[in-house]
Amino acid sequence: MNPFDVTGFLGSAGLIGLVLLIFIETGLLVGFIFPGDSILFTAGIFAAQPTPFAQLWQLLLFLPIAAIIGDQCGYALGRYGGPKVMRGRVMRWIGQGPVDKTYAFFDKYGPFTVLFARFIGIVRTLVPVLAGFSKMDHRTFTLFSVLGSILWCDGIVLLGYFLGGIPLLRDHLEVLFIGSALTIVIPIAITVITRRRARRRENVEATTAGAATR
Repeated sequence: MNPFDVTGFLGSAGLIGLVLLIFIETGLLVGFIFPGDSILFTAGIFAAQPTPFAQLWQLLLFLPIAAIIGDQCGYALGRYGGPKVMRGRVMRWIGQGPVDKTYAFFDKYGPFTVLFARFIGIVRTLVPVLAGFSKMDHRTFTLFSVLGSILWCDGIVLLGYFLGGIPLLRDHLEVLFIGSALTIVIPIAITVITRRRARRRENVEATTAGAATR
């Protein structure tokens, strides 16, 4: 089951696989690699077909629940994992840029960030962790998490369900998915390349400095 092959993934993994994927996107930091928007939109399109992989009511019920539980796990990860999580390998892969962007959202919108972040790739993965790390009030976090999860999951699924009949969208799902994935892959690739160049530069400078002192 390859989650990046949306059609194949939904056909083989079905509702259970989709629920797990939505949970992982915010429940575990590695979930930042999944373009959840495209997957939800495609799930809505498939739910409108004569033989759907899942009924619309099942998507509207179980997907927000998975997202809410994922948020709670992400919050616990940040709250109890603390600095160890923030210095972990996955956070280094994500890079400081998205982290700074997420903190900027918190500074500007406060707890509403938990709601808004659901619609922003990578940021929605980081928000629960950073909310827990900064010890945001758990009740406030949960309130906005529930609202954001329902709006995000059900809103995008319903968009796919009602707009999926438009031939232009239905016939170009691959382009839509690739575009969504690139919004995640490109920033990560830039971060990795920049970090490697900086590390090489530091090694060269250290070698030069060591040679000069001999």
